[in-house]
Amino acid sequence: MARSMLDDCSMYAALDPQRMHERIGALPRQCAAAWSLLSERTVLADYGRAQQVVVLGMGGSAIGGALLAGLVAGECAVPILSVGDYELPAWVGPGALVVASSHSGNTEETLAACAQALERGCRLVAVTTGGKLAALAERHGLPLLRFADDGPPRAALGYSFTLLLGLLCRLGLLRDYGPDLEEAVAVMTAWQQELTADVPTERNLAKRLALWLHRRLPAIYGAGFLAAVARRWKGQCNENSKSWAFWEELPELNHNAVVGYRLPKGIRKRARVLLLRSSLDHPRVQTRWQATQALLEEENVAVESVWARGEGRLAHMLSLVHLGDYVSFYLAMLNGVDPWPVEPIQRLKAWMGDMDATDYTDRSSA
Repeated sequence: MARSMLDDCSMYAALDPQRMHERIGALPRQCAAAWSLLSERTVLADYGRAQQVVVLGMGGSAIGGALLAGLVAGECAVPILSVGDYELPAWVGPGALVVASSHSGNTEETLAACAQALERGCRLVAVTTGGKLAALAERHGLPLLRFADDGPPRAALGYSFTLLLGLLCRLGLLRDYGPDLEEAVAVMTAWQQELTADVPTERNLAKRLALWLHRRLPAIYGAGFLAAVARRWKGQCNENSKSWAFWEELPELNHNAVVGYRLPKGIRKRARVLLLRSSLDHPRVQTRWQATQALLEEENVAVESVWARGEGRLAHMLSLVHLGDYVSFYLAMLNGVDPWPVEPIQRLKAWMGDMDATDYTDRSSA
């Protein structure tokens, strides 16, 4: 019944009135558009002398920084840190490049940390569609990477991630990732032809994985540069599918999580563990994947591996991001929910506003 349900395209109009399915499909085009957009913007040359890179962001605006840090950890000469909090670490100062990423431009945690960055004399760049963050950047003459998007932050990853990547390339902190991005866009576009709603379940991996995860507890595992992709899958299950999900990172999970597979038995029976794998993973990590799967199977925990596509690390990363977005959409359809709204987040923001109406940009207005 669930299988025929996913293959009945008439259901999507009822459950997806704002067309999240189309937003997910726009990821390759967003990446290409963001790369072109960056070439039109001016960034101060001395920003390339930064000794650290700190990316401020929450939720859908934060995952771009996490993906970037994982992608270039082995080649970027300066450390990259994602901060999702009101305050910066004490070591962040004038030598740091701070990129404030907020889709709306009104994220209070990001604005608070951004104000601290201004006070400390950091090199600051804003990535946003507008709001208070754009106004702050314009008021202080800061580089502003502004893009147009009227969807939710999680559906604008092509902008928030690619603008960060391109920024560091333009500043000379990274090599030119243009060819890598071209490959990634091509790989996503090709795989997309197998993942859209009109492709039947037997030939659609995203639909099959959604069916496998339906009414179960997803645990997504990733290693190295794919750890943040596992985090993205978890967040998309939460926001699009309105369901519980968890993520873990290899090899760290081999030093704790594997001990907990046995209990409680009720959860063990209902868990689904998905291994996000890449042929570019460290050889010892490849061995750990095999051992981890064996441990899960010994405890009768359902486990599946999904392999990235493409040649380069960026293609591997974005291909699995794209697949995960589709999986979360089909899981929303199986759950009978609209993937677009995030009503609990809106209620939480309203509560926070009622309790404290502080404007965190005030500290930097002098």
